[in-house]
Amino acid sequence: MGRLFGTDGIRGIPGKYPFTPVSVAEIADIAARVLLETGGQGRRPLVVMGRDTRGSGPALCRWLREGFAAAGCRTLDVGVVPTPAVSYLTPRLNALAGVVVSASHNPASFNGIKFFTGDGYKMSPEAEDAVEHRLSPEGQACRRRVPAAKSRAEDGSALAARYVDFLRSTFPAGLDLTGMRMVVDCAHGAAARIAPGIFSDLGAEVHALGCRPDGRNINSGCGALFPGRMQAEVRRLRADCGVSFDGDADRAIFADEKGALLDGDKLICLSALHLRRIGMLNADKVVLTVMSNFGLIRFLERQGISVVSVPVGDRNVTEAIEREDLSLGGESSGHIIFRSFAATGDGILTALQTLAALRETGGRLSSYRTMFKPTPQILENLTVADKIPLERLPRLRALVRRFERELRGEGRIFLRYSGTEPLLRIMIEAPSRANIENMARKLAAAYRDETGQ
Repeated sequence: MGRLFGTDGIRGIPGKYPFTPVSVAEIADIAARVLLETGGQGRRPLVVMGRDTRGSGPALCRWLREGFAAAGCRTLDVGVVPTPAVSYLTPRLNALAGVVVSASHNPASFNGIKFFTGDGYKMSPEAEDAVEHRLSPEGQACRRRVPAAKSRAEDGSALAARYVDFLRSTFPAGLDLTGMRMVVDCAHGAAARIAPGIFSDLGAEVHALGCRPDGRNINSGCGALFPGRMQAEVRRLRADCGVSFDGDADRAIFADEKGALLDGDKLICLSALHLRRIGMLNADKVVLTVMSNFGLIRFLERQGISVVSVPVGDRNVTEAIEREDLSLGGESSGHIIFRSFAATGDGILTALQTLAALRETGGRLSSYRTMFKPTPQILENLTVADKIPLERLPRLRALVRRFERELRGEGRIFLRYSGTEPLLRIMIEAPSRANIENMARKLAAAYRDETGQ
């Protein structure tokens, strides 16, 4: 059995291991018991459950409920909500855990399971390891078969309104969005029922896209990974901006009034400068992952804002924020954590804080898009059948070292496997685009040659 947990929970294809009825129930049973043993004392034996709009979601939720019941836990089902809604609600209900059935930005054919601990944070690597061990053949003695008894979930759908009220409360009381025309793309996902209304209630003229989920169209040609239609609508309507969420609404990217994109790096830059201006950027530091652009790092440092660099994954960002008591961090993909408000990345919250900063300064979004000059970057994704550890590929590693010497400190090279998809990501930054394109081709060829994939 290969490792189940990636950088953001468990991902797979429903109907195939581990997303079968018995395996999902077993995962839920073991996860609940691990959390009860490792800090769940004093909390209600309650699991808060949400999902996105994938057609496979209800079945996975049903199988999870059976596992939680076997561990002695009740399940409160809040229905279709953004992933950060479960993170927000879990500690406020004094629940043992939260769980979200979602594969985030992946196509509808995939699904996923994300666990949150009682304080609203992603399950720790140590807890994931404990679950993995008990699921392994070596951990047979620590587990038992989940009984087939059916269980019913308690209806928590009304609690989605509590999360919406929280989001509204984060927008400064003296501001609104009156007079702003914006395009909002919800990726036919979890934001579809709530995001357009939030911006409309603040006074914006909202043109909604991706708000007709049918169980099969989540992230399909829309949302944060496919923002082209949103950009085109911004230009056609002469809107002030556009925002696109992914399927579970934990990330956001913007387009300015010209339809040009602002990714997570540019949104972090905008918020870092804004928070420092109002005295809310703790220690004048932000947390970025190794995938953030080299140009952003150099710009922030020139502004007197230090950067804490961490591996890819919003959990790594969160851990660094907590460790250093910081207020802002995120990823270029649009996962941004505003720690003064939330414990995890939240796309709608990110949009609200971006718009609040824009309103308070009175500028146009395009002026923030050009704040720093990105270092030319290429990101190549190779589909892989087997994620062979990179340390076992000496010829590839030697080629990386050679290219790093050639860059002479003026760029960076990162190779890593995706934690959620069967991909090897090759990212290179340097002043010469032609040079990095050539390097990326040679690294991809070297990987294929050495692995035979």
